[in-house]
Amino acid sequence: MLAQEVSTKTAWSIDPMHSQIGFKVKHLMFTNVRGSFGEYVARISTWETDFATAEIDLTISAASIDTNDEKRDGHLKSPDFFDVANFGELTFKSHKIEQKGTPHDFVLHGDLTIKGTTLPVTLNAEFSGVLRDPWGNEKAAFILQGKINRKDFGLGWNAALETGGVLIGEEVTLDIEVQLAKEV
Repeated sequence: MLAQEVSTKTAWSIDPMHSQIGFKVKHLMFTNVRGSFGEYVARISTWETDFATAEIDLTISAASIDTNDEKRDGHLKSPDFFDVANFGELTFKSHKIEQKGTPHDFVLHGDLTIKGTTLPVTLNAEFSGVLRDPWGNEKAAFILQGKINRKDFGLGWNAALETGGVLIGEEVTLDIEVQLAKEV
């Protein structure tokens, strides 16, 4: 009789020391302001190490936004933008992952909630692989990118420029790099 292999569910956590949830948006219509969120937790599960089966629940603290400018960060936390007093968290929940082209390219579909508005988003994901670090921990890494319109999520504040155009672009590029640690 042949032994049958049984797949098991694997839990992963984000290693915050080797990860960044970042973004960029046009400022003055010709340069980018970059920022990141420093506090987040995720529940990620896969069957074995098959990330095409991943289920992802991510919660980000809106108050942890950092654009390297304390005054701007304060404005971003205000009701003009994230309104952290009333909407303290941003969330993402995956609902479909598709392999695209090579074994390292995926498209991640999910629902993003910002300021009480939930909309579908699509992120391109590049899988860097799975390896064991010098301390015996199994790690995986991804680079994810996508675009959202901030106004769709109620982040609508802006100011007109006297030369035409606006202070802040509507399109926000999500730029995320995560290193995952297999939970034991």
